Amino acid sequence: MINLMDMTGRNVMVTGAAQGIGLNAAKLLYQLGASLTLVDANQEKLAAATEGLDAQRVLALAGSVTDRAFLGALVEQAAKRFGGVHGLVNNAGITRTAMIDKMSVEQWQQVIDVNLTGVFNCLQIAGIEMKRRAEAGDKNPGVIVNVSSDAGRKGTIGQINYGAAKSGVLGITMSAAREWGRYGIRVNSVAYGVVATEMTEVVRSEKFRDKYLANIPLGRFVEPDEAVKSIAFLVSEASSFITGQHLSVNGGSHITA
Repeated sequence: MINLMDMTGRNVMVTGAAQGIGLNAAKLLYQLGASLTLVDANQEKLAAATEGLDAQRVLALAGSVTDRAFLGALVEQAAKRFGGVHGLVNNAGITRTAMIDKMSVEQWQQVIDVNLTGVFNCLQIAGIEMKRRAEAGDKNPGVIVNVSSDAGRKGTIGQINYGAAKSGVLGITMSAAREWGRYGIRVNSVAYGVVATEMTEVVRSEKFRDKYLANIPLGRFVEPDEAVKSIAFLVSEASSFITGQHLSVNGGSHITA
């Protein structure tokens, strides 16, 4: 039986891989046969994330997606070890919550640096490696999945920095898909609603829970291990003719034509 989700022989780079969506995406991709290049700013959590995994299939280094020199060295090392970066899950992100009139420039810039510029950094550096292989004759050079959010499509109170960054990720996705389609590089995004991670603890608290659930037709928040199935789909050959698209994974809280 053909398994279109089989990732054997592919190396997937996951940023923000030590917790939440990144960690669960890495686990699922590993189970599907992928080798992993894992990035996270937290060394201790990253080490814990790789426990029990075959060291021959995992390269994990702590660093920031804002550090282009680090990313360049990492992609070069991954390419030498695994034959290339065949997939990128652009997931690293932070929040710095404040109402517009109280948000500092530092809070604004920190989120833009990681959630928007960091996405560009990883996409550009990993994408150039994919492009080189395409020019050398690789017919399946790579797939990029950028993690966005409903916040980038409809806004969110207290997170203008986050909403702006995630909206920008949608634009990055579409532009990269148009530029790199001729090389066979596919670029898509996943726009999540409320995923049950540490980042959404306030939203899921007793104070706000019922308000948010009332706007979700499926009537629940999505668990991380369920949410990342969409990432695995977009990275795999099951989505081989899909590029430049935004896949909403929100239980129906944001529905458009």
